[in-house]
Amino acid sequence: MKVVVTGGAGFIGSNLVRELAGTPGVSRIVVVDDLSTGSLDNLPDDSVELLVGSILDPDLLDEAVVGADSVVHLAALGSVPRSIEDPMRSHHANATGTLTVLEAVRRHGVPQIVLASSSSVYGDHPVLPRQETQRPMPVSPYAVSKLATESYARAYAACFGLRVLPFRFFNVFGPRQPADHAYAAVVPRFVSAALDGRPLHVLGDGRQTRDFTYVGSVTGVIADAIVRRLHAPDVVNLAFGRRISLLELIGELEAVLGRHLTVEYGPVRPGDVRDSQADYARLRQLFPDARQYPLRAALESTVDWMSGLLPVNH
Repeated sequence: MKVVVTGGAGFIGSNLVRELAGTPGVSRIVVVDDLSTGSLDNLPDDSVELLVGSILDPDLLDEAVVGADSVVHLAALGSVPRSIEDPMRSHHANATGTLTVLEAVRRHGVPQIVLASSSSVYGDHPVLPRQETQRPMPVSPYAVSKLATESYARAYAACFGLRVLPFRFFNVFGPRQPADHAYAAVVPRFVSAALDGRPLHVLGDGRQTRDFTYVGSVTGVIADAIVRRLHAPDVVNLAFGRRISLLELIGELEAVLGRHLTVEYGPVRPGDVRDSQADYARLRQLFPDARQYPLRAALESTVDWMSGLLPVNH
C-alpha cells in the first residue's frame, strides 16, 4: 500500500510517518513538504521518499499521488496569531492548498484521502463539549481556512464521489513539536521554558481550557483509518473529551519535573477561544480501539524528547 503524507516533515506528519513505517500493509510512504515549517531532521532515514515542494504545485502532486492508495493531507500553515498577521498567506496554504490536493486526488482516482481540520472552527460556541453538528463560529482567519478544508472535502465527496475522512484536531502535542518560533503551541512553549529555567508565559488568567491530545493517539487513529480504508464525509473530532486548564497543565508539568515553575501572565491573544472540549462519540463509533494516553505519561514523553534538544539549567 502506498501512502502519501503532505506536510510529512512537520510535527504530526513526521510522527505519522513513523507510525506508518511500522504498520503492516504499508509498503511505500511518500512525503510532500516544502520544509517551510517542517524539518528533514524529523524524518527517518530509510523508510520515506521525500518530494520537496509546495502543495500548490500540481505537477509535484501528480508525481506524488500517482498510484497512491491513500493521501493524508496534513500540510498547512498553523497558528491563529500568524493567520491574523497574514490572512492571505494562511488562506493560500490551507484553503487553496487543500483544493489543489483534492484536485490531484480526483485526477488520479486515489481511493481515500484523510484531511486535517481544527477545533478552532468551533470558535466561541457556548456549548461544551463541542459536537460535530454544532454550527461553526470561527473567530480567526486560520479557523476559517480550516473550515474551508473540511467543507471542500465534503463537497468533493458529494460532487465527485471522493472517499474523504476529515478530522478536527484538538491541541495536539508531543515529540517533534517545535518550540523555537514565535507561533509555537502552548505545550512545547511551556516545556521549553521549564527546561531552560525561564518563567512560563500564560496569556490570560490560565483558567482557559483545552482538550490536549497526545500525538500518538492522532497517528494511531489515522493509521487505523488507512488500513481499514475508512471514509466518511462528515467531520470527526479527534480528541477524547479531556478538558484541562492551563494552570492544571502547569501543575502536571511540575509533577513530571519534580519542581515548582514560575508563571508570568500577559494579555489574552486576539482570536483565542476561552474553552475547548471534544465530544468524542463519533470517534468512538468509528474507532472503538482508539487509545487515549494519560496526560502525565504523554507529558513525560514530550519532556524526554525535548530534554535531548534543549540546554537544561541546573
